[in-house]
Amino acid sequence: MSIKVSMTVNGKPASATVEERTLLVTFIREELRLTGTHVGCDTAQCGACTVHMNGKAVKSCSMLAMQAEGANITTIEGVAAPDGTLHPMQAAFKENHGLQCGFCTPGMVMNAIDLAKGRPNLTEAEIREGLEGNLCRCTGYHNIVKSIAAGAKAMAK
Repeated sequence: MSIKVSMTVNGKPASATVEERTLLVTFIREELRLTGTHVGCDTAQCGACTVHMNGKAVKSCSMLAMQAEGANITTIEGVAAPDGTLHPMQAAFKENHGLQCGFCTPGMVMNAIDLAKGRPNLTEAEIREGLEGNLCRCTGYHNIVKSIAAGAKAMAK
């Protein structure tokens, strides 16, 4: 059965008629063509699909699109300023070499933004605990942790 879903994505209205079993990540990638949100595991283990729903980080592979009806969704494409200026967390990942292949980076950044809200002095232990639902298969997380610490400080400015 098909249903119509409507939400705001990156500040713009978005709607489509989809199968009722359509995942939010599928809606974002296939209907809206916002491919920065990645599908890594389909089991909510890796965090590559992390987006913000009403300001909170969620894994879009574990939600149906209809569960986001009326919600405000932000994807990695929506965090930079309209003029292309990177979000402070994105800039921190770039400046601190917090990525390698880049596959996990959008989900890491989205989770990190939520983790750092109002917390400019995150400890390494807090960051590592906050990243437990995001996997990187390329790095030892050192530069990711360093990036998030720098991004949290920059977000507070």
